[in-house]
Amino acid sequence: MIFTEKPKKIRVMFMPFRDGLQSSFGGKVRLNDFLPAVKRSAELGIRHFEFGGGARYQAPYFYLGEDPFDDMMEIRKAVGPDVDLQILTRSVSGVTLTTQSMEGLTLQAKLMKEFGTTWDRNFDYMNDVENLVKTGKPIIDSGMHHQVCIALMGLPFKSDKVHTPEFYINIGKRLLDSGMKIDSICLKDASGTTDPMTIYKTAVGLRKIMPPEMILWQHTHDTASTAVACYMAGIEGGVDGIDLSVRPMASGTVQPDVRSMAHALKGTGYELDIDASKIGEIENMLNDLMKDYDFNPTTTTADARVLGFPMPGGAIGPNVHMMVKAGILDKYTDVLQEFPVVVEAGGAWTSVTPGSQQYWLQAFNNVLYGRWKKIDAGFGKAVLGYFGKTPLPPDPEVVKIASEQLILPIFDGDPLEAAPKNIEPAKQALEERGLSATEKNIFLVLAAMVPGKKMELNEGIRLLTGQSKIDVPLKKKEEPKPAAAPPPAPAMAAASPFNGPVSTKCTVVEGGATRLFNITIEPAGSSNTAPATQATAVAAPPAAVPAGGTQVYSTFAGSVEVVDILVKVGDTVTKGQVVANVEAMKAKHDIKAPCDGTVTSINVKIGDEIDNTRSILTIS
Repeated sequence: MIFTEKPKKIRVMFMPFRDGLQSSFGGKVRLNDFLPAVKRSAELGIRHFEFGGGARYQAPYFYLGEDPFDDMMEIRKAVGPDVDLQILTRSVSGVTLTTQSMEGLTLQAKLMKEFGTTWDRNFDYMNDVENLVKTGKPIIDSGMHHQVCIALMGLPFKSDKVHTPEFYINIGKRLLDSGMKIDSICLKDASGTTDPMTIYKTAVGLRKIMPPEMILWQHTHDTASTAVACYMAGIEGGVDGIDLSVRPMASGTVQPDVRSMAHALKGTGYELDIDASKIGEIENMLNDLMKDYDFNPTTTTADARVLGFPMPGGAIGPNVHMMVKAGILDKYTDVLQEFPVVVEAGGAWTSVTPGSQQYWLQAFNNVLYGRWKKIDAGFGKAVLGYFGKTPLPPDPEVVKIASEQLILPIFDGDPLEAAPKNIEPAKQALEERGLSATEKNIFLVLAAMVPGKKMELNEGIRLLTGQSKIDVPLKKKEEPKPAAAPPPAPAMAAASPFNGPVSTKCTVVEGGATRLFNITIEPAGSSNTAPATQATAVAAPPAAVPAGGTQVYSTFAGSVEVVDILVKVGDTVTKGQVVANVEAMKAKHDIKAPCDGTVTSINVKIGDEIDNTRSILTIS
């Protein structure tokens, strides 16, 4: 049991308003649905919050129609000038999912500081020290507190070479020896899969080589129900600060509740710098403010299986929500089982964004298409070296397949030098559309630019033109029950086995595509003039589709976005030819022609949200 004769205050960074929102809802929570709780938290004495970066940079304008910088400024106004507000950045990716140039990262740091940030927690999912040193410079130059991370993860396979205390301590030593200005070091376990002893030994080893005044921080998630034990181990080893949250966004895929940790430390000589007795008021506010949000049990419930598929809480939440939306949640367990395969083949980089997304999408592709039949672009570029050096050498056969499929060579240079210089293209895209090319607007566009993605789908452009996609995970409202039909005329009584509208579901298989319809049947003699034998498809296409020919549908039962149409009316196509692309799970998926023929109509446009009941195009 831990104990100290000399009392010590453990600093707390309050996480519900960034990681809590991300791990529970992929960050898709409107500002006004939590801002009053932020303000009250500061009034109750909490002095350190994480409020931006991660998914809480992208989600506001990707899914909520909100400017993330404006959201950050509103939070700064709510807490006042003296509270520390922290963002989370991803080394060479910054607040994005792709590599950025140094010019882009410098603009990012300038804007984050301008819009209220005082601390920047910077991690590299490869634990590539050179990446961390180079990307730390703009953070330091901006004047923000520079917290550099050592990313932790429990391996889903055996290895004594990586993700051990010695491995992590060596990373810390190299960072300290680099000469870079470091204000604090964070042990960041995004998946909550590192065991307490590894954390304890790592903390002890780092404290021996760190300057005594330098802060050692610890971050973990409670996905496997081990977070309190891991924090206890870290505190015993010399950790000075930890990350905690509050219900309803605590435990499960998030951090432990402040009250749980305060209780665990009773009588040990250690004490949190937050008054746990006031946390209940914040919980009550959040319960009221977020009463309309649909909390998914997958993100709010502990799951020990994460020890075999080290996914961060901040990625499980968004991926579960995306799988539900795309109608493929039944694949969840299969994807988890494939996870250890892609981790080992990839080279055991740490499962934190964007690395976790790369693992997830490759596991997903392996399940959907067959192992290594479709290489995810991010995973492929990672094994080829475009994000930095992997901790272990990746599987040579997977490297070969990735190089062939992506038509890219193996890369051993500087990822920052290879990154696209997107400031000028972003500025040009704004000017072409008559939009103001301010630094903020340029970065909003730049940060949403992905290779191969059309500019009309760029979320920065969509926000600034008032065309943002809105996707708020609210509870579904119950449909009103249909009014009872008047009693049938006596002569019709024998003809109708029911006396009101009857709804059911109907599965239709056509041209290799399966579609699900909601069918409502009106009894003969009801007020509806349709015959009793007529079925109305509630999910019918919104536009008329030409009669005849073969319709081409999405392969996903749920909602996906059309991101490209690769043919035009009059084109001759062959069976199996890719004719369109849709986006699901933040990745592009091919839609193939089910037959030979000629394209006679295009029934959707780029940017449309469709499911497998709406025809994309017609082949005759």
